[in-house]
Amino acid sequence: MTTTAVPAPTRGTRPALALAVLALAHFAVSVDFNVVYIALPEIGRALGFSPNSLPWVVNAFALGFGGFLLLGGRAADRLGARRVLVLGAALMGAASVVGALALHPAVLVAARAAQGLGAAALFPATLALVNTVFAAGPERNRALAVWGTAGAFGALAGGAVGGILTSAFGWSAVFWVLVPLTLVTVLGAPRVLPADGRARGAGGFDALGGVLVTAGALLLVFGVFRAQDAGWLAPESTGAVALGAAVLGVLAVVERRTADPLLPPRLLTHRSLVVTTALILVLMGIVNTLHYVYTSHVQDVLGLSPLVAGLGFLPQGAAAMAGSMLLLPPLLNRWGVRAALFTGTLGVGATALAFAAGVASGSYWALLPAVVMLGITAGTTYPAVFAAAGAGVGPDEQGVSSAMVSTAQQIGGALGLAALVAVANAGGTGEGAATAGGLATASWVGGAVTIAAAFLALALRRPRTEESAPS
Repeated sequence: MTTTAVPAPTRGTRPALALAVLALAHFAVSVDFNVVYIALPEIGRALGFSPNSLPWVVNAFALGFGGFLLLGGRAADRLGARRVLVLGAALMGAASVVGALALHPAVLVAARAAQGLGAAALFPATLALVNTVFAAGPERNRALAVWGTAGAFGALAGGAVGGILTSAFGWSAVFWVLVPLTLVTVLGAPRVLPADGRARGAGGFDALGGVLVTAGALLLVFGVFRAQDAGWLAPESTGAVALGAAVLGVLAVVERRTADPLLPPRLLTHRSLVVTTALILVLMGIVNTLHYVYTSHVQDVLGLSPLVAGLGFLPQGAAAMAGSMLLLPPLLNRWGVRAALFTGTLGVGATALAFAAGVASGSYWALLPAVVMLGITAGTTYPAVFAAAGAGVGPDEQGVSSAMVSTAQQIGGALGLAALVAVANAGGTGEGAATAGGLATASWVGGAVTIAAAFLALALRRPRTEESAPS
């Protein structure tokens, strides 16, 4: 009988400090993804990036993160979530130092890829620890709310912090800022989080499964991101997606014949995971699209400057934090995750329809209610998805289950954005109002799809069954 790397009993754990470390780690991942955007022009000038190569400062992180999430999640299950948390934070911090000191584009891109790899270990480890350190019910619901709030705040703060640091200290500051965040995580985790159980170690490790799952995820993520630039008919886009799907098909066959699989086949038929994976594919597609609709409308149609457009989006971040911290816990405690997720997804769909109406009106103030709605509904629904994903999954599979959902999040966000941007472009036939018409059409289509997808949440088990399931 093998010994899994389940955390030791939580007696003596300081819950508030433990949650603070886990929230800080989630905040670091969210900030790291967004902090470089405003610094990109200065990075390009300083290091000599070409216009075609500069986007790889962003894409390299996305590839490292999305491509290695499943491997990072399984490593958290096998080796121990706290160990992998510390390892991921240390890698992110070291890569941030290399990025800050980079003098050549290739070095900076490699550093960003390493940051993504560290985040791929850090993210599923944080969620696995939330789902094992805190007892199912109100305690875990509160922890998920704080965890979700930290991520929302990181996403909000990333752009603003990047702009301030770049203006005051130069582009390298957007890398240096990650160092203290990761250092606190590395030093704090062993002191406040419960010790891991004995790790399985290398014996019996599914090396072939590790290679296949990483290669398949990397190819899918690369193909989807490449399609946004080159188009879906480009050979490198369709070829990468097709090859990635084929590799994952081979993985499914291999894992059924492996005694100790990296990706247990039973998880692919686990009701909560299947439902939440499908939901987040749709949810992140429309959320990413609504960000695109907002920025395109207020800058290209209304003519607002990037600074004013950024300030105009601040209410969304504040509303997202309020949704995660204040609205989600009572929803989960009173209704359960099934009803909360159904209602939240319906709300995101209604938000898309509100965006369509706001865009058609031709005024920022008419769009502001939809911006606030997006913060409330997305901020509430995003943590609820991960709460549902972890329901009924054993403690030794929390890491890989959260990684499965997060990988779907990365792919769904890119796929949905690419599809709905195509709708927006097809819906616009000229300048100004025609462009607004295309953006409104994309919002209508995305809203209708999201409202239809909300009914998937009803396939989750009812609250009484959820409460009796192992956690």
